[in-house]
Parts: sequence; structure tokens; C-alpha cells
Amino acid sequence: MLRVISPGFQTSVQDAGRFHFAHLGVSQSGAADPVAFRLGNRLVENQENTPSLEMTLLGGTFEFEEDRLIALTGADCGPTLGQQSIPMWTTIPIRAGQRLECRAMQEGARTYLSIQGGISVQKVMESAATHLQTGLGGWHGRAIQKGERLPLDGSFHPSAFRLQSVPNTLQRYLQERTKIKITRAPQTDLFPDSSLKVLTTASYVVSESSNRVGLRLTGKPIDREKKEELITEGISLGAIQVPADGQPILLFVEHPTAGGYPKIANVISADLCKVGQLKPRDEVHFQFVDVDEAIRLYRKQDRLLTDTPLQRELNF
Repeated sequence: MLRVISPGFQTSVQDAGRFHFAHLGVSQSGAADPVAFRLGNRLVENQENTPSLEMTLLGGTFEFEEDRLIALTGADCGPTLGQQSIPMWTTIPIRAGQRLECRAMQEGARTYLSIQGGISVQKVMESAATHLQTGLGGWHGRAIQKGERLPLDGSFHPSAFRLQSVPNTLQRYLQERTKIKITRAPQTDLFPDSSLKVLTTASYVVSESSNRVGLRLTGKPIDREKKEELITEGISLGAIQVPADGQPILLFVEHPTAGGYPKIANVISADLCKVGQLKPRDEVHFQFVDVDEAIRLYRKQDRLLTDTPLQRELNF
């Protein structure tokens, strides 16, 4: 069991997401930074979709009631174990009774706590992900709370574990977060060329009202040739809508599945992990690429995550 001493700002159980239910009005949810989530599970030798804890902006404090192997990936939260600093992106053995404390995040918005065996929750619609807006899945459909005890799957075998870390080359690949690549969207042609130029040359700032549903961006307004709304249609993860005031909205993992604002662009799959690490007041820039380039970048990222060997560590 894992005892929650402090839950942090917002900590929830997440896996890779809930797919194929958009026709029922249920969006994907899942880890906001799928790359950090995936690497955390790889470090502790879990299946890649094993449920982990996603912490946002301010990490929590946890007491382990049994020996376990853990890893922290994503934004650096200055973690300590028994008041001793421990590294990010590295496997850490924990003994029963030890406390893990995570603090405010540096240069990012989300940290993942992966535990060998994973968090034990019942799947809803084929996923353990928490959909916070609808109260679906995860741990009682909500963020975890102070004093709760979370059940863990599996067990720890002290004689079998390996200490390993994510190589610096792969960590450096993940550090570039402010330039986000986009492709054209179904309504890109409704915007004049001058608006597309504004989108790709101006900088936009993530507003305080952003969350897992979407990121509201503020900056130079984007003009539309037609001010009226569209007939409601399906929306995909990463779509960038432009409402009448011209301030774009980037729809994220808990986005509504339909809407009527025109979409000027869509974030490529390989860069969704960057969106998951944006926090309020961060500045972002957009760059158009074609669909072939978007596919190439996604395949490159997948190869890096799959083929890059983890680095063996003697101690920490």
C-alpha cells in the first residue's frame, strides 16, 4: 500500500489513456506527458501502460508500507527520500516505512511516480486513467486525497531488480518544449494567410485558466474571415480552436469530443508530450509541418523510446 501524506496540488492515477469512446462523448484522458509516463514504467520494468501517479505543479508526499522500486520522470520536483535528495529519471529502491517527498516543479508542469507493479485500480472502459472532468475511472474518478491508502499491484523482489537511468541524450531530446509543431486542420482554409503568419510568428502565453481540458493561450489575436460558428463536429486531441476573440485554445487530453469553433491547426503527436509540460505563463511558438513530416517525427520518437538502452547504475 502507498499512504498519501500530502497529495500535492493535483495528483491522479493515469495510464496511456482511454481510446475508441469519443462517439460516447468520452475523450482520451491519460498521461498528459505520455513520454515521461512511458519511460517511468520502463525504468521500473513495468508494462508500458501500467497505472502511475501524475503530479501537477506541486508534488505530494507518500509513505510506502512495503518495499518497492520506483522512478520519477518528467518535471524535476526536487525529490527527497528520508530527507536525502534522490535523482530524477533513475530507479530508486524504497524500503517499507520510508517517505518520498516531491516539491514544486522546475521547468515543467508534471512529474510521474512509477512504482514497480503499478497502482491497483479497476479499469473503466478499458483504461485505468482518471478523467477528472467527468469523474470517470482511476481512483474513485478524482484526484487522490490526504490520508488515503492506494493499493499496489505485484511485489518487489530485492534480488532481481536493476538500478538504471534514462541516458542524458534522451533527456536532452525531451528538454525542448517551447517550439511546438503543428499541421493544417479541417478549417485552416477559413483563415487568411495573414492569420497563419500571426500564428507562426507571434508568441503565445499559457494562461492561468488552463487545465487538462485545454490550454487557453493569450497573444496577438488571430483574425477569421467568417465570424460565425460552425455546425458542431468532432474534435481531436491537440486541435487548436479559434473563438471569436481570436485567442487560441489548444484542446488537451480531457477535451470535449465535439465543438463549433473553427480549428486552425493541430499539434503533431510527437509534440503532445511538450504540451503536457507547459505551465501557466510559459511562452510557446508554433511551426507548421506537413503530415509526412509529422509521421516521420512520431516514428523517430517511438524508435528513441524503444531502442535507446537504459543506462545501468551501480548506486544512487
